[in-house]
Amino acid sequence: MLTGVVLVVTIGLRDPNAPAAPPPVQPALAIPEQRPQPGAEAPRAGLAAPVDRPQVSDRAELDAWATRVAGKTHVAVRVLAAYGRAEMWMQREKPTCHLSWATLAGIGRVETERGEFDLAAIGADGRVAKPVVGPPLDGSPGVPAVHDSDGGKLDGDKSWDHAIGPMQFLPSTWKKYQERANGDGGTPDPQNIDDAAFTAARFLCSGGDDLGTPAGWWRAILFYNQALAYGQNVFSAADAYAEASVAP
Repeated sequence: MLTGVVLVVTIGLRDPNAPAAPPPVQPALAIPEQRPQPGAEAPRAGLAAPVDRPQVSDRAELDAWATRVAGKTHVAVRVLAAYGRAEMWMQREKPTCHLSWATLAGIGRVETERGEFDLAAIGADGRVAKPVVGPPLDGSPGVPAVHDSDGGKLDGDKSWDHAIGPMQFLPSTWKKYQERANGDGGTPDPQNIDDAAFTAARFLCSGGDDLGTPAGWWRAILFYNQALAYGQNVFSAADAYAEASVAP
């Protein structure tokens, strides 16, 4: 017999002063690996974002779309809204480009895995919780040598360039294609998912290609990153997101 032991039952009790539990983290969508050759096929477009119209209801409509798609793709709603908005802008500004949100999501997925940062950690204002700055492009084994192009303004390094932001732009590329997403006249911010997604869309559509075709999609993606494996990884993710978005 044990003596001097008091068993306290606390099942069902909760400290009213304890902080609320964080929301459960959704598992990432499983991405089947595909290895298509350049020009052979393009990923599916998926459930298109609502077309942009100058009406007050646009934001609510986009948010509703992002919420529906987030439940199927496990991409954060705030991030999907940025991708969907960028698709809508391109529909208006370059309707022949046929860029889909799924391609932007595929790029975001690959860059997230390469840079080991969390795209879900983005505030309501669109900024990442912690600035995303890649390693120095200093010519180390397997790394290209890209000397500083912006005086360290965007990446904090006055010797070498780094890829910056959730869509991982070189400072020189960002400077050429940057665009402020909300039209407030402010300086475009590579650490803001809206600005980054819109700039990525402008970059992908800058060559005049039709991304709805296999040849056009591959030219644009290999312009974004020349590595075949990179393009194949983006293809796999984009196609999986598009398929998931239309699933019942």
